[in-house]
Amino acid sequence: MRVRRSDGAQTHATILDAAVRLASVEGLGGLSIGRLAQEIGVSKSGLYAHFGSKHQLQLDIWAAARDIFEREVIEPGLAVPDGLARLERLCESYLSYIERRVFPGGCFFAGMLAEFDARTGSAHDEIAADQREWTQLLDATAASARSQGELSRSADPRQLTFDLTAAIQLANYYFVLFEDPQAIERARTGIRATISAAQEK
Repeated sequence: MRVRRSDGAQTHATILDAAVRLASVEGLGGLSIGRLAQEIGVSKSGLYAHFGSKHQLQLDIWAAARDIFEREVIEPGLAVPDGLARLERLCESYLSYIERRVFPGGCFFAGMLAEFDARTGSAHDEIAADQREWTQLLDATAASARSQGELSRSADPRQLTFDLTAAIQLANYYFVLFEDPQAIERARTGIRATISAAQEK
């Protein structure tokens, strides 16, 4: 693998940051090196020097988006003890990441899910794997909360994960579609109610 000089690496990171943000709005499939070049005001040949192909551009965008999601959502959740506190923090970190418009088009991965869920191929498989990883994290955290007595013994971790994720995803879509900050607050209310119901004996 060719090692980039530090100035080249910085340029690459700057271009990739713009690419991730643009893809969150326009979709990954429709984003080309030509479109990105037009958006940021550089030549196509300059971008080819960094990515080489549209496929590599897409791979790099996806990896960068994962890094951002890890930093903004996963790491804050894992910073608190396992169990109910972590479950609540993961949900709140996700809502905060949407609310702060870390990506201008809303959650990058929610956008990719909508773009690729009915298709076949590697992009479909990638988003399915990402979504499965998120739900498995919530499942395990909810199960830990139940084993620690923080949730009812009859609580179903997978159902709880489904309900929490549904609130978060709908908040993301409504927040972007309607530019409605109340969508985030409604999700917070729904999450509190869902968790409270799972604590009832």
